[in-house]
Amino acid sequence: MTEIIASLREAEKKFFFKQVLTDINLTVNRGEIVGLIGPEESGKTTCLRCLIGMEDLTGGEAHVLNKKMPKLSVLNRIGYMSQETALYETLTAYENMVFFGKLKNLKGRNLKDEIDKKLRLVELQDAGHKAVSKFSNSMKRRLSLAITLLGEPPFIVLDEPTAGIDPKSRIWVWNQLRTFADAGTGIIVATQMMSEAEQCDTAALLMDGKIFAQGKPKKLMDEFNASTIEEVFINKEAVI
Repeated sequence: MTEIIASLREAEKKFFFKQVLTDINLTVNRGEIVGLIGPEESGKTTCLRCLIGMEDLTGGEAHVLNKKMPKLSVLNRIGYMSQETALYETLTAYENMVFFGKLKNLKGRNLKDEIDKKLRLVELQDAGHKAVSKFSNSMKRRLSLAITLLGEPPFIVLDEPTAGIDPKSRIWVWNQLRTFADAGTGIIVATQMMSEAEQCDTAALLMDGKIFAQGKPKKLMDEFNASTIEEVFINKEAVI
Protein backbone atom coordinates (compact mmCIF):
# COMPACT_ATOMS: atom_id res chain seq x y z
CA MET A 1 0.00 0.00 0.00
CA THR A 2 1.29 3.47 -0.94
CA GLU A 3 2.26 5.61 2.05
CA ILE A 4 1.88 9.36 1.69
CA ILE A 5 4.85 11.22 3.17
CA ALA A 6 3.76 14.79 2.41
CA SER A 7 0.95 16.63 0.66
CA LEU A 8 -0.50 20.01 -0.25
CA ARG A 9 -4.27 20.23 -0.63
CA GLU A 10 -5.92 23.19 -2.39
CA ALA A 11 -2.95 25.29 -1.26
CA GLU A 12 -3.11 29.04 -1.80
CA LYS A 13 -0.51 31.67 -0.98
CA LYS A 14 -0.69 35.45 -1.20
CA PHE A 15 2.00 37.99 -0.40
CA PHE A 16 0.04 41.14 0.38
CA PHE A 17 -2.20 41.46 -2.73
CA LYS A 18 -0.13 39.24 -5.02
CA GLN A 19 -1.35 35.68 -5.62
CA VAL A 20 1.77 33.49 -5.61
CA LEU A 21 0.25 29.97 -5.44
CA THR A 22 -3.21 28.95 -6.65
CA ASP A 23 -4.99 25.65 -5.91
CA ILE A 24 -1.86 23.52 -5.51
CA ASN A 25 -2.55 19.80 -5.04
CA LEU A 26 0.59 17.74 -4.62
CA THR A 27 1.51 14.41 -3.02
CA VAL A 28 4.87 12.82 -2.22
CA ASN A 29 4.83 9.08 -1.49
CA ARG A 30 7.41 6.98 0.33
CA GLY A 31 10.13 5.85 -2.06
CA GLU A 32 9.17 8.42 -4.70
CA ILE A 33 11.01 11.36 -6.27
CA VAL A 34 8.64 14.18 -7.16
CA GLY A 35 9.99 16.96 -9.36
CA LEU A 36 8.53 20.45 -9.03
CA ILE A 37 9.51 21.77 -12.44
CA GLY A 38 9.14 25.33 -13.65
CA PRO A 39 10.92 28.45 -14.87
CA GLU A 40 12.32 31.10 -12.56
CA GLU A 41 9.69 32.97 -10.53
CA SER A 42 7.07 30.25 -11.12
CA GLY A 43 6.51 29.71 -7.37
CA LYS A 44 8.61 26.58 -6.77
CA THR A 45 10.47 27.83 -3.70
CA THR A 46 7.30 29.22 -2.12
CA CYS A 47 5.58 25.89 -2.73
CA LEU A 48 8.35 23.99 -0.91
CA ARG A 49 8.42 26.44 1.98
CA CYS A 50 4.65 26.22 2.41
CA LEU A 51 4.78 22.43 2.30
CA ILE A 52 7.17 22.20 5.24
CA GLY A 53 5.63 25.06 7.21
CA MET A 54 8.31 27.70 6.67
CA GLU A 55 5.62 29.91 5.11
CA ASP A 56 2.00 30.07 6.23
CA LEU A 57 -0.61 29.17 3.64
CA THR A 58 -3.33 31.68 2.85
CA GLY A 59 -5.67 28.77 2.14
CA GLY A 60 -5.63 24.98 2.00
CA GLU A 61 -3.53 22.57 4.05
CA ALA A 62 -0.03 21.08 4.19
CA HIS A 63 0.72 17.72 5.83
CA VAL A 64 4.08 16.04 6.45
CA LEU A 65 4.46 12.64 8.13
CA ASN A 66 0.76 12.65 9.07
CA LYS A 67 1.01 16.01 10.82
CA LYS A 68 -0.61 19.25 9.73
CA MET A 69 2.04 21.88 9.12
CA PRO A 70 3.52 23.96 10.54
CA LYS A 71 4.53 21.55 13.31
CA LEU A 72 7.85 22.19 15.06
CA SER A 73 8.30 18.56 16.15
CA VAL A 74 8.28 17.42 12.50
CA LEU A 75 11.06 19.71 11.32
CA ASN A 76 13.85 17.49 12.73
CA ARG A 77 12.54 14.67 10.51
CA ILE A 78 12.77 16.74 7.32
CA GLY A 79 15.99 17.11 5.38
CA TYR A 80 15.77 20.57 3.78
CA MET A 81 18.33 22.02 1.36
CA SER A 82 17.64 25.60 0.31
CA GLN A 83 18.53 27.23 -2.98
CA GLU A 84 21.07 29.41 -1.18
CA THR A 85 24.15 27.72 0.27
CA ALA A 86 23.61 28.15 4.02
CA LEU A 87 27.13 27.34 5.18
CA TYR A 88 29.56 29.09 7.53
CA GLU A 89 32.50 29.80 5.25
CA THR A 90 35.04 30.39 8.04
CA LEU A 91 34.31 26.99 9.59
CA THR A 92 35.51 23.64 8.30
CA ALA A 93 33.15 21.14 6.68
CA TYR A 94 33.26 19.06 9.87
CA GLU A 95 32.50 22.06 12.09
CA ASN A 96 29.54 23.00 9.89
CA MET A 97 28.19 19.48 10.23
CA VAL A 98 28.62 19.51 14.01
CA PHE A 99 26.68 22.78 14.20
CA PHE A 100 23.77 21.61 12.05
CA GLY A 101 23.82 18.12 13.54
CA LYS A 102 23.28 19.53 17.02
CA LEU A 103 20.32 21.51 15.70
CA LYS A 104 18.87 18.12 14.75
CA ASN A 105 19.47 16.89 18.31
CA LEU A 106 22.30 14.56 17.30
CA LYS A 107 24.88 14.13 20.06
CA GLY A 108 28.08 12.38 21.04
CA ARG A 109 29.09 9.23 19.21
CA ASN A 110 25.90 9.21 17.17
CA LEU A 111 26.71 12.69 15.81
CA LYS A 112 30.32 11.76 14.98
CA ASP A 113 29.27 8.54 13.23
CA GLU A 114 26.63 10.40 11.23
CA ILE A 115 29.13 13.06 10.14
CA ASP A 116 31.74 10.51 9.11
CA LYS A 117 29.15 8.48 7.19
CA LYS A 118 27.69 11.46 5.33
CA LEU A 119 31.09 12.96 4.46
CA ARG A 120 32.04 9.63 2.89
CA LEU A 121 28.72 9.51 1.07
CA VAL A 122 29.33 12.87 -0.63
CA GLU A 123 33.01 12.05 -1.16
CA LEU A 124 34.30 14.83 1.11
CA GLN A 125 35.93 12.62 3.75
CA ASP A 126 39.37 14.01 2.86
CA ALA A 127 38.16 17.62 3.02
CA GLY A 128 36.42 17.49 6.39
CA HIS A 129 38.94 19.74 8.11
CA LYS A 130 39.24 22.21 5.26
CA ALA A 131 37.61 25.66 5.53
CA VAL A 132 34.46 25.90 3.44
CA SER A 133 35.75 29.16 1.95
CA LYS A 134 38.27 27.02 0.06
CA PHE A 135 35.56 24.77 -1.45
CA SER A 136 34.38 24.87 -5.06
CA ASN A 137 30.66 25.40 -5.76
CA SER A 138 30.28 21.67 -6.35
CA MET A 139 31.91 20.83 -3.01
CA LYS A 140 29.65 23.33 -1.22
CA ARG A 141 26.54 21.79 -2.74
CA ARG A 142 27.72 18.31 -1.77
CA LEU A 143 28.40 19.47 1.78
CA SER A 144 24.93 21.03 1.91
CA LEU A 145 23.49 17.70 0.80
CA ALA A 146 25.47 15.88 3.50
CA ILE A 147 24.04 18.23 6.14
CA THR A 148 20.55 17.71 4.73
CA LEU A 149 20.93 13.95 5.17
CA LEU A 150 22.09 14.04 8.79
CA GLY A 151 19.82 11.89 10.95
CA GLU A 152 18.42 9.82 8.06
CA PRO A 153 15.32 11.98 7.47
CA PRO A 154 12.36 10.10 5.92
CA PHE A 155 11.46 13.17 3.85
CA ILE A 156 13.96 15.20 1.81
CA VAL A 157 13.15 18.62 0.31
CA LEU A 158 15.66 20.05 -2.17
CA ASP A 159 15.48 23.48 -3.81
CA GLU A 160 17.66 23.62 -6.96
CA PRO A 161 20.19 21.07 -5.60
CA THR A 162 22.25 20.98 -8.82
CA ALA A 163 22.38 24.72 -9.46
CA GLY A 164 25.88 25.91 -10.35
CA ILE A 165 27.57 22.51 -10.38
CA ASP A 166 29.26 20.64 -13.21
CA PRO A 167 27.50 17.91 -15.25
CA LYS A 168 29.45 15.08 -13.60
CA SER A 169 28.41 16.23 -10.12
CA ARG A 170 24.83 16.68 -11.32
CA ILE A 171 24.71 13.04 -12.41
CA TRP A 172 26.22 12.01 -9.08
CA VAL A 173 23.54 13.92 -7.13
CA TRP A 174 20.69 12.28 -9.06
CA ASN A 175 22.23 8.84 -8.63
CA GLN A 176 22.32 9.43 -4.88
CA LEU A 177 18.71 10.63 -4.82
CA ARG A 178 17.61 7.49 -6.63
CA THR A 179 19.46 5.38 -4.03
CA PHE A 180 17.67 7.20 -1.18
CA ALA A 181 14.28 6.79 -2.88
CA ASP A 182 14.89 3.08 -3.47
CA ALA A 183 15.54 2.78 0.28
CA GLY A 184 12.11 4.29 1.02
CA THR A 185 12.78 8.02 1.40
CA GLY A 186 10.21 10.45 0.02
CA ILE A 187 11.88 13.22 -1.99
CA ILE A 188 10.70 16.44 -3.61
CA VAL A 189 13.06 18.43 -5.82
CA ALA A 190 12.42 21.90 -7.24
CA THR A 191 14.36 22.71 -10.39
CA GLN A 192 14.19 24.93 -13.45
CA MET A 193 16.36 22.48 -15.38
CA MET A 194 13.70 20.84 -17.51
CA SER A 195 15.88 17.85 -18.38
CA GLU A 196 15.93 16.85 -14.69
CA ALA A 197 12.19 16.12 -14.83
CA GLU A 198 13.00 12.85 -16.57
CA GLN A 199 14.94 11.72 -13.47
CA CYS A 200 11.74 11.96 -11.38
CA ASP A 201 9.00 9.39 -10.81
CA THR A 202 6.39 12.14 -10.94
CA ALA A 203 6.71 15.66 -12.34
CA ALA A 204 4.51 18.59 -11.36
CA LEU A 205 4.82 21.37 -13.95
CA LEU A 206 4.42 24.83 -12.49
CA MET A 207 3.74 28.15 -14.25
CA ASP A 208 2.63 31.40 -12.63
CA GLY A 209 1.97 29.67 -9.32
CA LYS A 210 -0.29 26.97 -10.80
CA ILE A 211 0.36 23.30 -11.56
CA PHE A 212 -0.87 22.89 -15.13
CA ALA A 213 0.12 19.25 -15.54
CA GLN A 214 1.23 16.41 -13.27
CA GLY A 215 2.21 12.80 -13.81
CA LYS A 216 4.97 10.54 -15.06
CA PRO A 217 7.34 12.51 -17.33
CA LYS A 218 6.81 10.18 -20.31
CA LYS A 219 3.04 10.47 -20.00
CA LEU A 220 3.24 14.28 -19.87
CA MET A 221 5.39 14.38 -22.99
CA ASP A 222 2.91 12.14 -24.80
CA GLU A 223 -0.01 14.26 -23.62
CA PHE A 224 1.53 17.47 -24.96
CA ASN A 225 2.97 15.85 -28.11
CA ALA A 226 6.48 16.74 -26.97
CA SER A 227 9.82 14.97 -27.00
CA THR A 228 11.14 16.78 -23.89
CA ILE A 229 9.66 18.44 -20.80
CA GLU A 230 11.04 21.78 -22.04
CA GLU A 231 8.94 21.30 -25.18
CA VAL A 232 5.89 20.69 -22.97
CA PHE A 233 6.34 24.20 -21.54
CA ILE A 234 6.85 25.66 -25.02
CA ASN A 235 3.69 23.98 -26.31
CA LYS A 236 1.77 25.10 -23.22
CA GLU A 237 2.86 28.74 -23.69
CA ALA A 238 1.88 28.61 -27.36
CA VAL A 239 -1.69 27.78 -26.35
CA ILE A 240 -1.99 30.57 -23.77
